[in-house]
Amino acid sequence: MIRFFLTASSTLLVAACMSQAPAPAVDRNSGAKSSAAAQPSGPGYYTVKRGDSLFRIAATHGKDQKDIAAWNNLANVNEIKEGQVLRVIPPVAEASTGVVATPVVSSQVVESRPLDEAPKVVAAPPVTETTNGNLKREPRVGKEPYSDEAYARLNSVPEAPKAAETKTEVVAVAPTMEPAPVVAAADDVAWAWPSSGKIVGTYSEAGNKGLDMGGKMGDPVLAAGDGRVVYAGAGLRGYGELVIIKHNATYLSAYAHNRKILVKEKDQVTRGQKIAEMGNSDADAVKLHFEIRKQGKPIDPLPFLPKR
Repeated sequence: MIRFFLTASSTLLVAACMSQAPAPAVDRNSGAKSSAAAQPSGPGYYTVKRGDSLFRIAATHGKDQKDIAAWNNLANVNEIKEGQVLRVIPPVAEASTGVVATPVVSSQVVESRPLDEAPKVVAAPPVTETTNGNLKREPRVGKEPYSDEAYARLNSVPEAPKAAETKTEVVAVAPTMEPAPVVAAADDVAWAWPSSGKIVGTYSEAGNKGLDMGGKMGDPVLAAGDGRVVYAGAGLRGYGELVIIKHNATYLSAYAHNRKILVKEKDQVTRGQKIAEMGNSDADAVKLHFEIRKQGKPIDPLPFLPKR
């Protein structure tokens, strides 16, 4: 009998456990996905592609690789990953896209009243004559808007007949506008030819982004203007041994396909200084490929170089 009761109790316990509803499943990833902040995009940002280096990104956008590393809190300039979004303009540049005009609030008011309604008269300050003949005026209490009636009243001239028709007169005073700030002109550079070689390739927006100058292996390559070396190496595909000089906040110049580089990053150079030797690194012939970049964009160097 006892065995029967024990067997029945075990059966009831198993049935009770099977009848309980399953525990609800919780998707722990949905909250994480919704809380993930969207990465910045648009002008001023660049998404790293496979094979990119910080040197190449900086040169493409006309910036110093050290600056881009600082703007993105990169401790190591070599630690960038495919798909990473980098800021390529300084943070303050996003807000300096134009001149902001601040409205000027005028303290003068606009009065609107019918013509047949007499304006409020404010007594003119009394005028007294001093002993030396100069006029002395007491402090003014206020002013009234100009009208024919007011002018006649202040000068003791009979008032002009009032018009029968009621109209609205608006007396407005244009607000005083502050002069717009003068925008400084772009920085100028005293340019010089980087090589005495013959031009073998000219600038083209669709193809060649600079000038190609022929020569012999080892011919001198000269700095086209005063500035600071921001890149010296072979990290950009298609340029070979490359030197980039930053002249000011507006202009950069680039010297590609060198055989040997004679300067290093952060060096200060002067116009006409020898910075490299001509070669054919990453090129099909011995030549110097020379570029001028304005705000990071390549432009035709010929209008900037002196006539030969």
